[in-house]
Amino acid sequence: MKKVFQICAVVCLFFSPGFAQWQGYYPTGEINEFDGGIGITWIDNQAYYQISFQPDISIGKFGIGLGLNLLYNVNTGKIRSRDWDSGYDYARIIRYLRYGYKGDPFYARVGAIDGATLGHGLIMNYYNNQINYDSRKLGMAFDLDCGVAGFETFTNNLGRFEVLGGRVYVRPLYHSEIPFLKNLGFGASYVADVDPDAWKGTDESVSEYGVDIELPIIKSKFFNLITYVDHAQINDFGSGQSFGFKADVNNLETFFDFEFVFERRILGTQFLAGYFGPFYELLRNTTLGELIEYYESMGGTIDGIPDEYRDAIAGVPVNKQMLLPMMTEKREGWFGAMRFHFLHLLTAMGSYQRIDGQDNSGIMHLGTALSRSIPYVSLEASYDKWGVDNLKDATTLDYRSVARVGVGYKIKPYLLLYMDYIWNFRFNEDTQMYEPQERFQPRLAFRYAF
Repeated sequence: MKKVFQICAVVCLFFSPGFAQWQGYYPTGEINEFDGGIGITWIDNQAYYQISFQPDISIGKFGIGLGLNLLYNVNTGKIRSRDWDSGYDYARIIRYLRYGYKGDPFYARVGAIDGATLGHGLIMNYYNNQINYDSRKLGMAFDLDCGVAGFETFTNNLGRFEVLGGRVYVRPLYHSEIPFLKNLGFGASYVADVDPDAWKGTDESVSEYGVDIELPIIKSKFFNLITYVDHAQINDFGSGQSFGFKADVNNLETFFDFEFVFERRILGTQFLAGYFGPFYELLRNTTLGELIEYYESMGGTIDGIPDEYRDAIAGVPVNKQMLLPMMTEKREGWFGAMRFHFLHLLTAMGSYQRIDGQDNSGIMHLGTALSRSIPYVSLEASYDKWGVDNLKDATTLDYRSVARVGVGYKIKPYLLLYMDYIWNFRFNEDTQMYEPQERFQPRLAFRYAF
């Protein structure tokens, strides 16, 4: 068992210090459109006829997205049963309900939340409750900024209330006339997973709390620059710190918007930055056997463990908390992210983080989208990968990857020949492990803006 725990420690290094953002197709702004289509989909080499209906409606600050996706087995003519085997599946027809946007004085969202961050992300960074495509969850985020004080809240699953978190902050000099210090803020965060391994037979929880200071140096209509310092503590385990800055250039009419984040992280023993990250849902229902599979998928070998012992540990439930004691060394690392809009024609973003001196610790995200107003072609794509050490790692799909690419040719402005490619995860009930799932979805799409 000691050998297995050592393996878990190695795997845990690759999961730190938090994963890059996965937000499906990177958002291109406010949307008012009807999107539907018919086509054929291949899931794990099984073909299905597909009928989809996905309108997005935005009226002022209010937005709603629906998602009805029917898959018919081409051999039996029956609807894919695992898509509609619970009442929760029907509730997910509402993809999201939204008021405002993250960063607005008032923001609320229910449904798909694929990039939740509290504060500056040292505790919760780009949490994704949609990563298991066949078991997507209905979460909620609710933020309120009253100027002198405010709060942010999050839960991943309204049906079960598994991960709950929040941050409160105050700006004690907000009503003063001091230009430089009036936006100085002090925050406190707390996030807990009341059942971190999602196994009903166990009774465990993990929680993390932290404090932060934020100081806007420049705040104007066209340029903002803030600095911040964060400290976080995983309850009964270790602590870590981060400090960095965020700059953005915006409102330059239709020409250029740019945002940049750069951060240094100091990670103590028994601590992981971004503990509640975008891949956290995969670690809520996993086993020692699956962690060994992850380790071997990265080229590692396990000596001295007979096959019968592997079988014995394959079903042992574990969670991310069990890996914290294995983090016996202090580490430091960098995080950087960039996003830009150009001429309202192209949106692109990327982020990368790495632990100093640690091979295979690189974590990256790439995303891009062309404006819907561009004639003839349509393109949206996103790609996440952890365990990146070289160019080959960055360009291959495996257990460490999540990718989506959509390419379309516009027969008419409202009629497209479209191909979706999706690489993500599904939970295998037989092996009790998450496995990569590949989808090809060619379709004739109807997309009408209004």
